[in-house]
Amino acid sequence: MLEKDGLLRKLQGAIWGDERLNRRLGAMLEALGERPGKSLPTAFQDWSNTKAAYRFFSNENVSEDRILEGHFAATALRIQAADGPILILQDTTEFTFKRSAPEKIGFTKFGTNERGAVCGLLMHASLAITPDGLPLGLTAAKFWSRSKFKGTTALKRKINPTRVPIESKESMRWLDNLRLSTELMGVPERCVHIGDRESDIYELYCLAEELGTSFLVRSCVDRLAEDGETTIVKVMAAVQSSGTHEVRFRDGQGKSQHAMLSIRYATMTVRPPIGKQKQYRHQQLQIIYAEETNPPQDRAPVFWKLITNLPVETHADAVHKLDWYALRWNIETFFKTLKSGCRIEELRLTTADRLANCIALCCVVAWRVSWLTILRRRSPDSSPAAVFTDIECLLLERSMPERKRDSLRNLDFYITAVARLGGYLDRASDAPPGTTVVWRGFSRLADLVDGARIAQDLS
Repeated sequence: MLEKDGLLRKLQGAIWGDERLNRRLGAMLEALGERPGKSLPTAFQDWSNTKAAYRFFSNENVSEDRILEGHFAATALRIQAADGPILILQDTTEFTFKRSAPEKIGFTKFGTNERGAVCGLLMHASLAITPDGLPLGLTAAKFWSRSKFKGTTALKRKINPTRVPIESKESMRWLDNLRLSTELMGVPERCVHIGDRESDIYELYCLAEELGTSFLVRSCVDRLAEDGETTIVKVMAAVQSSGTHEVRFRDGQGKSQHAMLSIRYATMTVRPPIGKQKQYRHQQLQIIYAEETNPPQDRAPVFWKLITNLPVETHADAVHKLDWYALRWNIETFFKTLKSGCRIEELRLTTADRLANCIALCCVVAWRVSWLTILRRRSPDSSPAAVFTDIECLLLERSMPERKRDSLRNLDFYITAVARLGGYLDRASDAPPGTTVVWRGFSRLADLVDGARIAQDLS
């Protein structure tokens, strides 16, 4: 599957400057792309290739940043080819591992609960998508363990958390990714950085203003507003509803949900925390409150408090921003593909650096599976030539039932065939295939291709 992305491999070659590393990286991308979710020995087929992969992950000249540089560059080109605004989704995910020597990897949690300290890594990623949900690729990624920030919690017990420098907090990753993504794209005015409540950071607002870019985040802090004698919540309490709007979203279990929201919006002066008022100036921002009117009893009501520097002058503007924020689930889908599809937490690599390098490689595979899944929904009539080889097309055609073989041989036909290999039933009432059945199908397709090649050699 990945062998069709010649641009990515060309970019990787220009970045590495070492033809051996370039060839090895291309071969590993192809192997992992053909068998997503398989163990490393299974993906690489034999001990020689597996050992070479282990050496690659251990190479001191290899890092997750360098592995992803080619992907970032290809993402920038896809963004340039797209029209309109680009939504940059930011979020963090956690990978946990069971190891006899967890200190070689690090920890994601400390504490005295029943699990104690949890061995693992965290990854903070930025994913670029179009306003209709097509993922264009990652624009930034950062890996770390909490050992580096172990003393920050203790420090917060002694002084006001708002007085702790942002540079010493994990929250700095939100600013780093915003800056890196904006610089990568080169068109800050087209970027809209979207984050959940963890991204409600005043320094992020100021950095966005400095870089000339936009943000749309879910607020969790009742900040000082207007003349400093009131707060955002108090100001919004006096704002009347402008109307209602229905949104569709996914809950914590990934199930599709819908809610009818009453919308309020206002423009106001938002002031920095008291401990940072000498360091940062006030901002003129737009606040959107969207509260569910008749929530069901089986889940918590939806209440989104959004804050943005984008213009919100009408009810339609507020609805537009809500629809953009509702697309934030796309990065959750990407993380699900990375963890469930590529089975990152089953890797047996023993150090943080090796794991980070392997995860970075799998990020490219996970993005491509997500891209193909959404592309099939957005552009079903596209040509399959950019995705599948001739032998893959032939095998997929033979795998389809006879009653469907006369269908139009477009991208929709072949991705559906892949999904069927992964367990998709393809009934008239079924929803479009998701990333899980697509990556399973690609893994089985790779085995079919190998079998066809062996049969051809024997004949």
